[in-house]
Amino acid sequence: MTVIHAGWLSVSDVTPADDEVKITERLRAAMRRVVNERTHPWSKLMVILPGTESLSSSDLPRPDGRTDISILMIGVFEEFGDHDPHAIIECKRIAGGDTGLCWKYVNDGIDRFRASKYGGRHATGFMIGYVLSESASDAANGINRCLSRKDRHSELLHASGLLDECCAWSSCHPREPPSNSLIVLHHAILEF
Repeated sequence: MTVIHAGWLSVSDVTPADDEVKITERLRAAMRRVVNERTHPWSKLMVILPGTESLSSSDLPRPDGRTDISILMIGVFEEFGDHDPHAIIECKRIAGGDTGLCWKYVNDGIDRFRASKYGGRHATGFMIGYVLSESASDAANGINRCLSRKDRHSELLHASGLLDECCAWSSCHPREPPSNSLIVLHHAILEF
């Protein structure tokens, strides 16, 4: 979350009118600059990758998901030889008063983690919401209204202490059957 937030603070050439791909490309480039500055002890151990196709099951004939930003941790790769991304970040445009965007955040973001299309082997995932209007709190409340309408009250977003800023939220979601595991999602809800 620190790299996401630091990267976002240095993105200056995007607006709410830009499409999600442009915003994500600019954020990914800024996150890479943050990691390359090596101001954090773990910076030299992290690689910010472009989005990748993902398989929710190894027996699928082709990928069933495409993530926006992936993170590779060199230590995990060296110890386990795991070539797959070690963290998945899914990005969505969001506005608390726009029910369609809130549903898209849930259906095309949160629910892809629940269905193991993203981060199927991970206990933690990450989402970024680009706030088009209103505030980060309004966006989180809009997402929570969508979840509440589906009686998913245990999955509501809650402010987290991951950052001092007000943009960090967390939620916990049951994986879809046959899995009986949970996935924790950390949400960076970013205002322009």
